[in-house]
Amino acid sequence: MSPVTVSRALAQLAAEGLVVTRPGAGAFRARPRAEAEPAGDTSWQEVALSAAGAAESVPRSVDASGVLVSLAAPPPGVIEFNGGYLHPSLQPERAMAAALSRAGRRPGAWGRPPMEGLPELREWFARGIGGAVGAAEVLITSGGQAALTTALRALAPPGAPVLVESPTYPGMLAIARAAGLRPVPVPVDRDGVRPALLADAFRATGARVLVCQPLFQNPTGAVLAPDRRAQVLRIAREAGAFVIEDDFVRRLVHEDSGPLPRPLAADDPDGVVVHVASLTKATSPSFRVGALAARGPVLERLRAIQVVDTFFVPRPLQEAALELVGSPAWPRHLRAVSAELRLRREAMTGALLTELPGVALPHIPSGGYHLWLRLPDGTDEAALTAAALRAGVALTPGRPYFSAEPPAAHVRLSFAAVAGTGEIAEGVRRLRAAWAEAGAG
Repeated sequence: MSPVTVSRALAQLAAEGLVVTRPGAGAFRARPRAEAEPAGDTSWQEVALSAAGAAESVPRSVDASGVLVSLAAPPPGVIEFNGGYLHPSLQPERAMAAALSRAGRRPGAWGRPPMEGLPELREWFARGIGGAVGAAEVLITSGGQAALTTALRALAPPGAPVLVESPTYPGMLAIARAAGLRPVPVPVDRDGVRPALLADAFRATGARVLVCQPLFQNPTGAVLAPDRRAQVLRIAREAGAFVIEDDFVRRLVHEDSGPLPRPLAADDPDGVVVHVASLTKATSPSFRVGALAARGPVLERLRAIQVVDTFFVPRPLQEAALELVGSPAWPRHLRAVSAELRLRREAMTGALLTELPGVALPHIPSGGYHLWLRLPDGTDEAALTAAALRAGVALTPGRPYFSAEPPAAHVRLSFAAVAGTGEIAEGVRRLRAAWAEAGAG
């Protein structure tokens, strides 16, 4: 049998407590487990948790499965096409370590920071929006997910509808549902959210919030077309609604992309846009520093909710972020990642077209870290995902990206979390075997 099969078998036995692996020594039989104490009866919690939301018009549910698909590490030997972060070889580990070391020696680095965040870091994020907002209109957050949570809680009460792109980021759908909100889908094409359908959705639902990703949308990779930008802002303004702009991968542009459009917030003088940005995607999953930017009275509500929830972002991490983005290593890192992501995207698209010519690639983005594949009609995406895992490659199924019934089967493939182009080629080769096993196409 292959080393991959042995590795998987040992990992499973270790997880079941039957063997113990010792690096450099081998695998050994685990000691017998002691008799466990009788488990208590926790069945009463089902009643308590259900009753807690019985009075709400939309009972809350907390389902993290769509998020865990991209967060959970695959078993040993499995190629990670489902990852949502840069592979360690692409992360600026030395620059982050040096920044953290320098930050720890700054005077007052371990003291309490301003509730809104360090002024210099707020100013840095403000400049990233094109100077359209000032540092006073920026709040530092613990990453993009925390910023989205704060924004949705601030802008929509439990039971309210919230318009979302379809398909969209499962982590945002999980936030909305956990807050008791009702996600309402608005279809996306290769030019972003469709304005006519957006206007219809606002009229039909009375929603006061749209969540969108205008740049390299997750999962489609779409960029909101120039002629649609003003339409989206106008439609939201006429509906008296906010637009939460999740600008999550602006710093993961590919080398061949050309100039990027400005954030929507840069063209919004009326405070329609609540802008979300983060350093996490371009650095490391543990470098959780992000920002919220907003104009008008909504800023105070955002600030109040964040203070109640988390007090503030730890000062050493904010200081480290300042050290990192102010160092010569930062632009070098972004250039290196930009070049490597282009190579990986080309390697994955080329391998897919060669190995799986029946797959449809509706759009090949010039930024971000993934491809969105439409599967042939009749394909069971769950069966394909399971067959792929057995073949040694982890995929992300398309169903969690839809807030309602999906129009077709899809999978998302990430090219950022793998070791390199060689692993991409091997992963697609394994996917071809899974494709045959699942009877796809």
